[in-house]
Amino acid sequence: MAKKVRRITPSFLKKVIIQEARKLKLETIEQGKKEAADVDVDEVDADALAGTLEQDLDFIKALKIKEAKMVRGLKRLRERKSRLRRRVARRI
Repeated sequence: MAKKVRRITPSFLKKVIIQEARKLKLETIEQGKKEAADVDVDEVDADALAGTLEQDLDFIKALKIKEAKMVRGLKRLRERKSRLRRRVARRI
């Protein structure tokens, strides 16, 4: 399944920036603050993020192994297909 590629045009980038600015203003208003710098932010320790990063890296390694197996299987299928084509061509 191919992903849809979206080009980043100046107008699209401007829209995204405006949307993010609105979200930031909304968050400051919700917390009753006047400045965005005064907003309370939930901080996460680096070790918590490191665990998820490690899991992601392990998952990537597992996917590479699975991909290698699938490539080998595909190679076998292509070999079979070419042999069958040759056999059919000989019989014609």
